[in-house]
Amino acid sequence: MKIMFWFRRIWDRYGPARRIEIFEGDTLPATLPARDLVLMRDDGEDWSVGMRCPCGCGDTIELMVLENAQPRWDVAVDEVGRPTLHPSIWRNAGCQSHFWISRGRIHWCR
Repeated sequence: MKIMFWFRRIWDRYGPARRIEIFEGDTLPATLPARDLVLMRDDGEDWSVGMRCPCGCGDTIELMVLENAQPRWDVAVDEVGRPTLHPSIWRNAGCQSHFWISRGRIHWCR
């Protein structure tokens, strides 16, 4: 298990950067991309970002980006489609992963 986690960290650092795909609607798609993030947009307003947990557990992570949501994340996308999320993502249940996403790269906190 430690070898797989080590390999994922190396791949996250040197493999292809994650991209963001934009979907129209109010619910996440039933099947999320293996690596990329999904930005949900409803009537032109961004409301959530969804992704598979990068640790490999396969859980779905949904982060709210609405102005009045609590907790709330800020999402920025650069000119080539690489997302940055702020603040960090720290899962309190399940795998308890803690990481940042910056310019499409996962940066592990532990």
